[in-house]
Amino acid sequence: MSAAQDPAQKFDRSRAGEYEQQSRIALAGYEACHELAACMLAAALGSGRDARVLVAGAGGGATEIVTAAALEPRWRFTAVDPSEPMLALAVARLAERGLIERTEVVRGTVADLPEEEAFDAATLIGVLHHLAGDAAKRAILGDIARRLAPGAPLILAGNHYAYASQPLLLAAWAERWRQQGAGVDEVAAKRAKILQGADPPHSEQAVADLLRESGFGPPLRFFSSLFWGAWIARRAPDAR
Repeated sequence: MSAAQDPAQKFDRSRAGEYEQQSRIALAGYEACHELAACMLAAALGSGRDARVLVAGAGGGATEIVTAAALEPRWRFTAVDPSEPMLALAVARLAERGLIERTEVVRGTVADLPEEEAFDAATLIGVLHHLAGDAAKRAILGDIARRLAPGAPLILAGNHYAYASQPLLLAAWAERWRQQGAGVDEVAAKRAKILQGADPPHSEQAVADLLRESGFGPPLRFFSSLFWGAWIARRAPDAR
């Protein structure tokens, strides 16, 4: 992805339609990551209580909301995504699961929300590596921090290596696609696409640095799958 590319434009109607299926192949353990994310939030907040959860980048299958809502029936959600096709998919899934009444849907970015400490928790899953440059990454994390209560947990998940820096992981990622039935040419095309189409943080330390610089405490990793990692971090009391 070039620095000038709008991430929302990346997820046009054709990409939105295939996103969930593709994600389940590209991320081995897709369901487990989302299930554990919900469990980590419930453990951090305390089960059985009311909570408002900000879901940034909620478009697609709304898996974060569907999974968390099943575990915690008293939680309510604000789903934010700038991509109209992706958000439409999320709304359809939420309606199918009877979760629309528990969800405020916002087409836009976290920066479009009122800047107040209104949320008890937040998630940012599969988003950060689609944003070019550290400044854009810090911006969305800072926008989230400013809308969380002090000490509130954030679930952050996404790719966290420069793909070309980990040739064995990249080869295993390609074999994962072949395992799921992709042909040689299709695997080569997908490999070329990720090498040119995303900008993940280059290490786990880089993830920790971005969180610290954006108003969060040290992260705790609870899931890993090839390039992917998932962490929980808390909004620092003195975040601005």
